[in-house]
Amino acid sequence: MNVRDALEADADALAAIADSPTDVMRNLVHDRTVRVAADGTHDPHADVDGSQYDGSDPDDLLGFISFDARDDTVHVTQLDGTPEACKRLLAEPVRFADRESMAVEVLVTPGSEGIENAADELGFERHGFGPRFQGERTVRFRLER
Repeated sequence: MNVRDALEADADALAAIADSPTDVMRNLVHDRTVRVAADGTHDPHADVDGSQYDGSDPDDLLGFISFDARDDTVHVTQLDGTPEACKRLLAEPVRFADRESMAVEVLVTPGSEGIENAADELGFERHGFGPRFQGERTVRFRLER
C-alpha cells in the first residue's frame, strides 16, 4: 500500500469511496490536506504513460483521509476505506501532530468499525460524543501529544 497526496484527478475515485458528488471531493482536495492509500501493486516511482491529471481508477484507491489544523488540534474531517487503509491513513495526521505538538481528533459514526479500530490501535481515547451528522450520533476520539 502506497500513501500519497491526493490530486484533483482523484476526485472521481474519492467520490466512489465516499459516496459523495465528484465536485464535493474535488473541492475537498483543494481545501484540506488529503492523502490517499493506493494499491501497492503499482510502483509509485515507475515511469508511466499519461499525466498525473488523467484520473485514478477507483479500484486502485483503498481509502482516503482529509484533515486540517486549527488552534492546537488536528481535525480529521473525513476518513474512509478498508480497515488497513484507515489505520495507515490515520497515522498521517498523527505524524503531523507529533511534529507540531498538537492533539488529533476524529469523529466516528456508528458502523465504522474499521475507523474505530484504527483509532484504538493508534492510541486514541474516547472523548465523549461529537456532533450529529445526518441524524447519527458520533463518538469523539482524541489523541493528546
